[in-house]
Amino acid sequence: MKYIFFAVIAWCVSVSVQAREKRDLLTSTYSEQFVQNALVQDNSWIKYPKYKDRLAWQSVSESLRAKYITNGERYIGYDWPSVRATEYLEFSRSGDRGIMERPQNERRAALQALVMAELMEGKGRFMDDIINGVFLFCEQTYWGASAHFYMYKEGESPGTEGSPTTNLPDIENPIVDLVVGEIAADLAWVWYYFHEEFDRISPVVARRLKSEIKDKVLNPFYERDDYWWITGWKRGAVNNWTPWCNFNVLNCIMLIEDDPVKKTKAIYKTMASVDLFFNSYPDDGACDEGPSYWGVAGCKAFDYLNFLNVATGNKISIFDHPLVKDIGRYIYRVYISQGCYFTNFADASPIIHPRGGAIFRYGKEIGDETMKAFGAFLLRDRQYGEEPVTGSIGLILEDMFQMEGWQQTQASEPLIADFYFPDTQIAVARDQAGSNKGFYFAAKGGHNGEAHNHNDVGSCIVFYNANPVLIDLGVGEYTRQTFSNERYQIWYLQSLYHNVPAINGMAQPPGGQYKAANSAFKASPSKVSFQTDLAAAYPADAKVDKWIRNITLERGKRIRISEKFQLSEIAGKTELRYVTPLQCAIVKPGVLSLAGDGFELLITYKPAVLKARIEQKEIDSRSLRNIWGEKVSIIIFEIPDVKSGDVSIEIINSK
Repeated sequence: MKYIFFAVIAWCVSVSVQAREKRDLLTSTYSEQFVQNALVQDNSWIKYPKYKDRLAWQSVSESLRAKYITNGERYIGYDWPSVRATEYLEFSRSGDRGIMERPQNERRAALQALVMAELMEGKGRFMDDIINGVFLFCEQTYWGASAHFYMYKEGESPGTEGSPTTNLPDIENPIVDLVVGEIAADLAWVWYYFHEEFDRISPVVARRLKSEIKDKVLNPFYERDDYWWITGWKRGAVNNWTPWCNFNVLNCIMLIEDDPVKKTKAIYKTMASVDLFFNSYPDDGACDEGPSYWGVAGCKAFDYLNFLNVATGNKISIFDHPLVKDIGRYIYRVYISQGCYFTNFADASPIIHPRGGAIFRYGKEIGDETMKAFGAFLLRDRQYGEEPVTGSIGLILEDMFQMEGWQQTQASEPLIADFYFPDTQIAVARDQAGSNKGFYFAAKGGHNGEAHNHNDVGSCIVFYNANPVLIDLGVGEYTRQTFSNERYQIWYLQSLYHNVPAINGMAQPPGGQYKAANSAFKASPSKVSFQTDLAAAYPADAKVDKWIRNITLERGKRIRISEKFQLSEIAGKTELRYVTPLQCAIVKPGVLSLAGDGFELLITYKPAVLKARIEQKEIDSRSLRNIWGEKVSIIIFEIPDVKSGDVSIEIINSK
């Protein structure tokens, strides 16, 4: 299920990223000639054991090998599902993308399990089923997702209005999306490990597989520049697709391409493309798509850079660059608690399970002990070495054989006291560094044209004793509507279901022009505050001249959220709105209770200036129900009909 979750959540694109600076971290430092001289042309760069090196595979613990083999045995004699034409068509007909993604995901999971089982056992018992899977993929016209048929509009960027040239895979016009690359990279590793074994059965298998990888991925990559993730859109800006797709292409180049000239030119092309990703990133290293997207953005950039370094004999590395370091550090700077809760603005889920092995290795490369310790914490929390790693074949191998030093690293959670990302305007703070006890808050300024945007300028998140109190719901299942001009008809993307005001009856609209102003962050041993002006985040009809929101954590005591506002006129109801998964009730005017698991909090307010009520909101998304339950409560504080005022609420422990 974990693979399917990340595959689905990351198959989307942003239409609002802006290129920030022409850093060109790779191509300004390394020339194509340097790459040619440094590139390892044979397979000596591969540090994983060969298929026939049975002693190396047997060095994996017997219990772990047994689990991999058991996983593979589930697919002996597997009836491989097909992806029907009508299942591709369903996206254009109803917006349902999952109907074709599910069999695709099942097929890929089956192939991965069979491959790992055969590598562990080495007896050929799984080979026929691997060949069946390989041939099935070879006979498939397109390895990607129906949601990405917009790429058939030549040169178009994601989110562009209009219809693609086809709603079925077009063999004469191959496109390379995220999923094509993921499957191709897996198949490239299958070819590397088993092509000699395939030849013993039939030379057709390996030859066909190599040909399909070239036709579906490598040749289009060599010949085309109209894939937006290669050369960008909107003045060169890109998003998480760029490191992710280029990482997969790099796998294919290094494992499949025999021509040294083509190999060098293609790798340099990936470097120029990945440079656009770094050019598009904010200086503070924050992933404005959220922490779950960091796994396929910043972390995928790490996978790419790590692979590039290995492929060039450790001669190409930019891990000492401050931006690359801060991109890595982001993931622990937004960590909240329990090994899985993270600050989750935008389309990110509040609960994620990042790759502990990658985090450890990233920390090791940039010399960050906190990141290494976090990676070790996640590895131990997920029982690394006892439970199989799943996912992409190459990354499974990396996690199995490139983890030197993790056991000697003292595992710990990165419970930092506070941090501020000035470019993305995200603030985080907790009562005490190194402790999950007490309050934690995160808040944001920013704008409503961010990648995977929710209309949430000025929103905040509050936890207490590692438990969610005021929340960002996250995002439900992706459909065609999610990335269309109907996106903000989805209720959990609207500002009315985030922890922000409704002003004169108006919600925040989407668009980069709707933004925070004069955001400021202050931190001391006793107090942390984040302040921003939300006025420009609302439309003209909101008639708001000023709306200063200040969120303050008095460490060890309370959280205070205050609003100082000035309206030009009164044109509707003005309310403060907060979303909570906790049981809540109005105890009396001025006091509202929030009951959690083993704790109770009070929200206090002045009943003379705020009138409270509680509404229930049913959750209609399966993935959101899995996190929050059947419904959440919307706490609403109505502000009297006044043009100006200064109101606040405080959250305190009831004891």
